[in-house]
Amino acid sequence: MVAGKRRLPSLSQLRAFAAVAEHLHFRDAAAALGMSQPALSSAVSALEETLGVTLLERTTRKVLLSPAGERLAVRAKAVLEEAGALLEEAEALRAPFTGVLRLGVIPTVAPYLLPTVLRLVHERYPDLDLQVHEEQTANLLEGLAGGRLDLLLLAVPLGAPGVVELPLFDEDFVLVTPLGHRLGGRTGIPREALRELNLLLLDEGHCLRDQALEICREAGREDAPVTTTAAGLATLVQLVAGGLGCTLLPRTALKVETSRNDGLLTGYFADPAPSRRIALAMRAGTARAAEYRQLAAALREALRPLPVRVLDGGA
Repeated sequence: MVAGKRRLPSLSQLRAFAAVAEHLHFRDAAAALGMSQPALSSAVSALEETLGVTLLERTTRKVLLSPAGERLAVRAKAVLEEAGALLEEAEALRAPFTGVLRLGVIPTVAPYLLPTVLRLVHERYPDLDLQVHEEQTANLLEGLAGGRLDLLLLAVPLGAPGVVELPLFDEDFVLVTPLGHRLGGRTGIPREALRELNLLLLDEGHCLRDQALEICREAGREDAPVTTTAAGLATLVQLVAGGLGCTLLPRTALKVETSRNDGLLTGYFADPAPSRRIALAMRAGTARAAEYRQLAAALREALRPLPVRVLDGGA
């Protein structure tokens, strides 16, 4: 066959193979792509025929990548990412703030900032199709790197290669205690007070848990034994109200999570209070970088009424 007339694989074939390579299971791969197993298998077989190599080792129980499949799975993923980037750039060139924007948000931010984000998008960018995905940080970063997500709203710094952070604001943590606690309602609480508290934390995987443990270490607490955890801040606050301990809440969550329970008190730390930074994060080199920077600037202004310290674009 003349090299110039060699058949090229289609994107659908590459997408099918990449899904099988990721899941190593035809049913799971087909479900991820929203297609039938026979159609998926046919697409992979067509790709093998086009390339002239065997990509998969099929057995009755599982699917394995062949040596050729191991090498070409990396190439297929790269091709799909480049194709996605091409579509993204074409969309950005057509008109800014139009089309789909897939926003990933961490659970300890979503309930408290999304009302502001959604109102801003509705009022200022009515042609933007905003799609929100609430996930933990690790999953969000994976989604951003793989092109499943376009922009993230989460706590930083991330220390992730290929990710550009657009800082929005800093916010303090406060101490939430049950009624009658010696620190409840106090101001100027020293960080060292955390050394002796029974501190309730979120489950592993939440960045807020890691931040709370780091604050404890900075206060001189070498270990923070955890006997009770929660999947969300609402449950965490209920545990505090039940007298099981105290917890740290970011200021943006305070009003929402404590207003529904009169069995709580809030304590405020002495300056400088422990805090966290919230930012938008985008892929380095994204075609929509200028658009995302404009969105970050607009969002900073919209967030000023909240109990946060809004940052300028260069922070």
